[in-house]
Amino acid sequence: MAVKMRLRREGKKRQPFYRVVVADVRSPRDGRYLEDLGYYQPLAEPSVISIDRERALHWLGHGVKPSDAVLKLLRIEGIWEEFKPGDTGKDRSEKHEAKAKAEAAKAEARKAAESASKPAEAPPEPTEEVAEQAVEEATQPDPGPAEETGALAADEGEEQQ
Repeated sequence: MAVKMRLRREGKKRQPFYRVVVADVRSPRDGRYLEDLGYYQPLAEPSVISIDRERALHWLGHGVKPSDAVLKLLRIEGIWEEFKPGDTGKDRSEKHEAKAKAEAAKAEARKAAESASKPAEAPPEPTEEVAEQAVEEATQPDPGPAEETGALAADEGEEQQ
């Protein structure tokens, strides 16, 4: 017979109250159970957890697997640590750090591959208008110092009329 440690819901609508029970996996959630180990009141402030330590360890020792919710409650109460020393929970900090380092390395490799595949960016080619202006400026003679002030240009304009 497969046996599991799980929660059995009691209480009114929107006011849950759970019993921690050992039950056959084939029985319904709120159906028959083998033993009542304690209770959990999630709405109490702070939430209340009461589990019989000795009986929980007895059942765990006989191979009963807790559900995810009950496992969290057992860890909070310290029963799981007593059953499996050194297993305080899913401490994934090392796993997350390793994953972050791997992702950073992949990102750097992608950037290096992209920069290697792209040719060096050449300056944009000048447009036709810019090229024509450069040619005109190169072919015109340099103006003298009087032309730079604009006085000579004004005099030449009057003489031509």
